[in-house]
Amino acid sequence: MGKKDEKVEAVLHLVKKQSPLTFKQEKFCNRECVERFLKVKGDNVKKAAKQLISCLSWRQNFDIERLGAEEFSTELSDGVAYIAGHDGESRPVIIFRFKHDYQKLRTQKQFTRLVAFTIETAISSMSRNAEQSFVLLFDASFFRSSSAFANLLLATQKIIADNYPCRLYKAFIIDPPSFFSYLWKGVRPFVELSTVTMIVSSLDYDEPLDINHVSSNPRSASLRFDASSIKSTAAIGSASSRFAFTVSQNSLKPWYLSFTDTSPYNPAAQVSPLSARSLSFASPAARGFKEAKPAACRKSLFPSTPLPEKTKTVSFRKTPRPSFFQSPAMFFRRENNVGGGGEKSREAFVPYLKFYRRPYDETAYRSKLRGPRGFVSVVSSHRKSRHVSLSQRF
Repeated sequence: MGKKDEKVEAVLHLVKKQSPLTFKQEKFCNRECVERFLKVKGDNVKKAAKQLISCLSWRQNFDIERLGAEEFSTELSDGVAYIAGHDGESRPVIIFRFKHDYQKLRTQKQFTRLVAFTIETAISSMSRNAEQSFVLLFDASFFRSSSAFANLLLATQKIIADNYPCRLYKAFIIDPPSFFSYLWKGVRPFVELSTVTMIVSSLDYDEPLDINHVSSNPRSASLRFDASSIKSTAAIGSASSRFAFTVSQNSLKPWYLSFTDTSPYNPAAQVSPLSARSLSFASPAARGFKEAKPAACRKSLFPSTPLPEKTKTVSFRKTPRPSFFQSPAMFFRRENNVGGGGEKSREAFVPYLKFYRRPYDETAYRSKLRGPRGFVSVVSSHRKSRHVSLSQRF
């Protein structure tokens, strides 16, 4: 008998010393199960036995051995929790798509039983020769509150860490709320499964947004009139002979109105300020061009004191001040998530992207469903539900 076998027997001895095991509990506490509890506790016999006793008590309180698919008909029809398939290493891929109001409509016991039923179903679908672990895809695109999603995520990971040690291979948090990455950065050191949890965005696998046309300083370029964009600075006359529109080189006052007649149809007509109309009423065919007059020679209805000539000043380039009036494309810069997202997380999620984008088929899933009690669920008579993920909606 090796050293590892001795530790396994020591753990079982402490567990049986606490209370006698039932037939199902003895079947659950096999050698592989005890070795996983020892591994997560660093081969400490007492700590492993304590966690195993707690796990057996949890399974008895929630009656895990009697879970059935008929208890979760609503969740199965909506695609809230299901197994999307198996990866290249024959590991089952579990997808959780909880809505933001799920915890308000269900009790904590119902939530725990649903998570346990899905994990037990995934374990029953594992191949004996394959690695006894699963992959978790947590779709958070339906959540608006970062704290509400964090509570649901931490509750799920605690169930897995306490009762299914060394079972989680990788966990991906997909499209969480905007501030969740900062919240996750604070709680991550206290979460046991944080080392295998990654934050990814489904938008990273779509075509990138081209924002090369956006200038580095759009403060003034996007708001002020650019006179250089006009081929010829001229006065534009409308077909109704009401007013003339003149383009100026002054960036502060790029245009002004003069009430002189510029129409070739009625050269002697005069207009008043009350009869002036918008330039949008002018006919494109009747718009003419002629040389613009300098700002000092503008005509006005009311005489005014002429302004002194401006002296030429040398302008120095200054650091642009922050402004709210910026192009919306500036808000779509690609930045790494604070909570651990990055190139490594994106590459790790590539093999599981097809499971996330695959539509949910209730009928096909129910036909293959095998719960912890060993029975095959009967296909329900209601509608066939196909869930659409965030990446498929846009």
